[in-house]
Amino acid sequence: MNKTLFTLAAAALLAGCSLAPTYQRPDSPVAVAWPQGEAYKPAKTAADAKPASEIAWQDFIGDPQLREVVELALKNNRDLRVSALNIEKARAQYGIDRSAQLPKVNAQVGQSASRAPGGDISRQYTGGLAIPAYELDLFGKLRNASEAGLQTYLGTQEAQRAQRLSLVAEVASTWLGLAADKERLLLAQETLKSQQITYELSKRRFESGATSGLDMYEAQTSVEAARNDMALYTAQVAAGENALALLVGTQVPASLLPQALPTAVSTLAELPEGVPSSVLLQRPDVLEAEHALKAANANIGVARAAFFPSITLTGTAGSASNSLGNLFKAGTGAWTFLPQLTLPLFDSGANSARLDIAKADNGIAVARYEKAIQSAFREVADALAQRGTLDERVESQTALTEAASRSYRIHEARYQKGAESYLNALVSQRALYAAQQSLISVRLAKATNQVTLYKVLGGWA
Repeated sequence: MNKTLFTLAAAALLAGCSLAPTYQRPDSPVAVAWPQGEAYKPAKTAADAKPASEIAWQDFIGDPQLREVVELALKNNRDLRVSALNIEKARAQYGIDRSAQLPKVNAQVGQSASRAPGGDISRQYTGGLAIPAYELDLFGKLRNASEAGLQTYLGTQEAQRAQRLSLVAEVASTWLGLAADKERLLLAQETLKSQQITYELSKRRFESGATSGLDMYEAQTSVEAARNDMALYTAQVAAGENALALLVGTQVPASLLPQALPTAVSTLAELPEGVPSSVLLQRPDVLEAEHALKAANANIGVARAAFFPSITLTGTAGSASNSLGNLFKAGTGAWTFLPQLTLPLFDSGANSARLDIAKADNGIAVARYEKAIQSAFREVADALAQRGTLDERVESQTALTEAASRSYRIHEARYQKGAESYLNALVSQRALYAAQQSLISVRLAKATNQVTLYKVLGGWA
C-alpha cells in the first residue's frame, strides 16, 4: 500500500468520512430557453399560470367521465402493480444494506464433543449471546453500500411516478381517440342517411325517364362509400374500447365511454412565459436517472474501501460447562472476543478492476442522466411546436368545413330543382365529408397535444 493510500486511510479514521466522490449534479446538456421560431408561436398565458409539475392529474383532467376512467386505471392496471411491487422489493433491499452497519446478536446453545486415544469422551456445552463477524465501517464501505441502496429505492419511486404519469396520459389519449372514432362513425351514419335520400330521389327520376342513370350511379357511389366508412369506424370503435379496457385493467362501464370529443379536455395552464428548461429536472424519469447516478457515485466509495484494512469483531458471552445440567449455574460464566484485522496485500488486481467497473458505471450513469434531459427537452420542444400551430389549424379547418358545407347545400338545392346534374353536388359532398373528417382529426390533435404537454412537462401523478 503506497503513501497515498495510507494518507487516505488516516484521514478516514480521523474524520469518519466516506471515500465516495463528492456528488455534483452534471451541468444540463440543453439550452436554458425553449426553441424559438415560426412553429413556436406563444400561446396566451394566464397571469397565475402554474407549471405542469404543480398540477395534479385530477385538476388537469376537466372531463368527469375521463377522470373516473383514469382512476379505474390507476387501481387496476397490472403494469402499475408490478411497479409498486418493485418499490417494495427495493425498500426491502435497502433495509438489508442498512442493517449491515449494525452488529447482529444471536442467542445460541451448542455442544462440542471429542474422544481421546484412551477412549475417554469429553463434552463441552455452551450457551449465551453471540455477535457474529461485525465489520467496523472505518472507510465508509457499508455506509456507501447503504446509500446506493437508498438511491436505488428512491429511483424506483420516481420510476413508478413516471409510469403513473405515462398511464394517465395513455388512458386519456386512448379515450380521446375512441371519442374521435365515435364522432367519425356518427358522421358516416349521417352521411349515409343523407346520401340514401339523394340516391332514392335519383333512382325515381331515372325510373321515370327524367334523367339518365348517371346521376343515380353517382349518388350510389356516395352511399357505398359511407357504408364502407361505417364498417371501418365500427371496427375502430370496438378496437378502441378493447385497448382502453387493457389499459384500465378491467371492463370500462358504458356510462364512462365517450360519445364525442369533449369541448374542454383539460384545465392545463399554458406554459408560463420565461420558464427555463430547468423545469425538466423535476420530471420523474430525469429524477430516476439522477438517483441512479447517485447510487453509482456511492458504489465508487464501496470499491475504494476495498483497498484499505478491515476490522471485524466476533464475540460471545454466556456460560460453559462439561455438564448440560450445570450450564447456567454460578461459576460457569465465559466469554470470547476475536477481533480480526485484514490487510489486502495481493489480489491479482481484482480490487483495481472493481474500482474501474464502479467508475465506468458512474460514467454510464452520467451519460444516461444527460440523455434523459436531452430526450425530455426534445419531447417538450416537439409538443410546443405542435401547440404553436394547432390553434391556427383548428381555425382554418373550421372555416374550410363551413365553406364546404355552404357549397354543398347550394349544389344540392340546384340538383333538387333539376338545375344541374348530380356531379357538382357529388364533388361538393365529398369535399364536405373530407373536411368534416379532417376537422375531427385536428380537434383530436389539439386535445392530445394538451395531454402530451402535461406529460412531458412532468405533471404530477
